[in-house]
Formats: sequence, structure tokens, C-alpha cells
Amino acid sequence: MRSENTPFVGGPLDGRVLPVLTGPTGHPPKWYRIPVPNDDDTPPTVHVYRRVPAGYTRRLGLLRGWKYEYAPDGVERRELRWPWSKPNTTP
Repeated sequence: MRSENTPFVGGPLDGRVLPVLTGPTGHPPKWYRIPVPNDDDTPPTVHVYRRVPAGYTRRLGLLRGWKYEYAPDGVERRELRWPWSKPNTTP
């Protein structure tokens, strides 16, 4: 498997660069979860990071790579939106 050195911004891993495995497309995962064990018998605390672009080149506007930003609210749940679905009518 191929890995990519990816910087982390914010949260407990701020400033660290860790090797992250890439998928079949060559991109790291969109969300990176880090479980941190607790001292007592409670379940581990999970820190979540979201993949964002690290920057773009000046001339052509190409993507320079990825970085992970801390997401204190956790993973955002997305609802599937199909073209034939009814619109959401919640007030």
C-alpha cells in the first residue's frame, strides 16, 4: 500500500505530519478517526479530522496535496439527494 505524509492542523495532533494510507484513487480518506484510550473502563475518546486541500499552485491552480483539519463536532452526516427524491419540507 502507498502512504502519503499528511499534516494535521488543530486538535491534539496539531503540527504533526503522519503517514496516511491512500486508497485506490491515490487520495487519503475524507475522514480520519483517532481513538484515544481512557484510563478508566469507559469507551475510548475519538478525535476526528476532515481532509481539506493543502493549497493550490499559482499558475495553473492545481491541487498541491491534502491536510487534515480537526473537526470537534465529529463526522458530518450527509443525506442522499437523488434527482427524483421529494424536496425536504421540514419547517
